[in-house]
Amino acid sequence: MKITIFGTGYVGLVTGTGLAEMGNTVTCVDVDEHKISLLQQGILPIYEAGLEELVEENVHAGRLHFTTDAATAIADTQACFICVGTPMGDDGSADLRYVESVARTIGKHLQGFAVIVTKSTVPVGTAEKVHAWVHAGQQEASTSSPYAVASNPEFLKEGSALEDFMKPDRVVIGTDNERAEATLRDIYSPFIRNGLRFYSMDIRSAEMTKYAANCMLATKISFINEMARICEQVGADVRQVRQGVGADSRIGLQFLHPGPGYGGSCFPKDVRALIHVAQEHHYQARILEAVDAVNRDQKSLLLRKLEHWCALMGDSLGGLTVAIWGVAFKPNTDDVRESPALDLIRGLLAAGVQVRAHDPKAMPAGRQALGDPEGVTWHDDAYDACKDADVMFLVTEWRPFRRPDFKRLAELLRRRVIFDGRNQYDNQRCAEHGLTVYPIGVAMEQISS
Repeated sequence: MKITIFGTGYVGLVTGTGLAEMGNTVTCVDVDEHKISLLQQGILPIYEAGLEELVEENVHAGRLHFTTDAATAIADTQACFICVGTPMGDDGSADLRYVESVARTIGKHLQGFAVIVTKSTVPVGTAEKVHAWVHAGQQEASTSSPYAVASNPEFLKEGSALEDFMKPDRVVIGTDNERAEATLRDIYSPFIRNGLRFYSMDIRSAEMTKYAANCMLATKISFINEMARICEQVGADVRQVRQGVGADSRIGLQFLHPGPGYGGSCFPKDVRALIHVAQEHHYQARILEAVDAVNRDQKSLLLRKLEHWCALMGDSLGGLTVAIWGVAFKPNTDDVRESPALDLIRGLLAAGVQVRAHDPKAMPAGRQALGDPEGVTWHDDAYDACKDADVMFLVTEWRPFRRPDFKRLAELLRRRVIFDGRNQYDNQRCAEHGLTVYPIGVAMEQISS
């Protein structure tokens, strides 16, 4: 099948590559000439495990192509996937300008029946707008090729997006057109051979499913973070509480991980977007508002812990040097959008603290996002970042950080203190090396120094 993908970010590049891997002829379109030039040279604009190798294989096989020429890419296509960004507006709403631009472009150049699939995360009701924009493009170009509009939300996790696409938990489509449904069933048939994970529904329900799924996961994260804060106040240990709660098969342990708050391109944006959608329909999404508020507050928790530690030790915050392990919002990606590490670094710098940062993949993106400020040095080696540092913050749980050389850390850190933002480290084991670890969800006064 000939397929056109609009957008070469996480969703577009992973979707296009995955579909090409299954034998389709896929053309990825982007208006960014520099990005397309790099992709044509085999240079990816993002890091995603396994993606670079699969892109190279499919380009070499002639199944995957990159272009800025939308007209040629649309010619004779059977399906157009819209995978462009929907950035968050100041009021929390989703900005659909890129979706509109693509829809109008498709309308201008469509030459035969095609299914126009919205894969970008968009508010409920966007499909109707896409239909109108495509029609407007056709009127402008005086064309009238038949088409159908469908919703096919993505459920990819950054860091494992390629695996998620190739082995999906489910495929959700929304359409009121039988031909569109048949086309999408055909496209996804290699991925869901048993047919048990393909869900066809009306378009608005499909659009809502994406928001509901992300908001549910964000809710679990904010819930356990709030439990952690309560644990610190009442003298409980959230690490033990989490085990007891997660043992309930109705709840489970997934996404019940206390931390410095969620980030990335999806959860913060989607929670606020659904709050905005609810407001537009005269409903107050109280739970989602609380989820967002808890998360915003959680991103300053690590800095407040350092301030509290200084008070306990009789020290001042200014003049300290801290090491930070992890800048990406999660492991196995170089994405720093809404990353808790950036909030922490900005807060530390404002307090006069020197920062020595390390991340396996996200340092270039982190430096760019922060504006390369004075007071931050970037280190290719995690232990180099700890040299001359008073304390260390674990912010992103990359695998190499899970079992570090604690003896070496004790030798490098002047105050021998670790603020464990991911509850990765065993206090007793670290204490054997002279290290004091302060996790999330345990009062600092309960940790012996």
